[in-house]
Amino acid sequence: MTVWTFDEVEHRFHEAAATSYRLPAARVAGYVSLWPEIARQSWEGYADERIVLRFPATPTAVDRLAETTQWLQWLSVEQRKLVWARARYVPWREICRAQHCSKPTAWRRWRHALTLIVVQLNGQPPRIVEAITQHGAT
Repeated sequence: MTVWTFDEVEHRFHEAAATSYRLPAARVAGYVSLWPEIARQSWEGYADERIVLRFPATPTAVDRLAETTQWLQWLSVEQRKLVWARARYVPWREICRAQHCSKPTAWRRWRHALTLIVVQLNGQPPRIVEAITQHGAT
């Protein structure tokens, strides 16, 4: 059985955010052009701003993305937004503005959300709860 740590879960969310960026863009179905693509010269391609070079995501990365996004179901909506924003490296200033709180409060909420995921993955309560129950029993 794998024992998950806070850093591993944090890394998994960063990887999931990067993988989601590498997925193909969603397009509206039904709008197609029957005209052939224009064959451009190599020097003409540099001026085109619409071209976005993305390396495709690997199948294992997509599987890990699906698994990681399922972990978000254990969190509230605010926690989900916070965790995903930090996974995409959104600056704390923008997160604090969206959450209407200070940076230390946002950081504590983020740590708490990831800790909830670690507890769910490991299937055990945190050590503080274990220490209180053991100390209270004696």
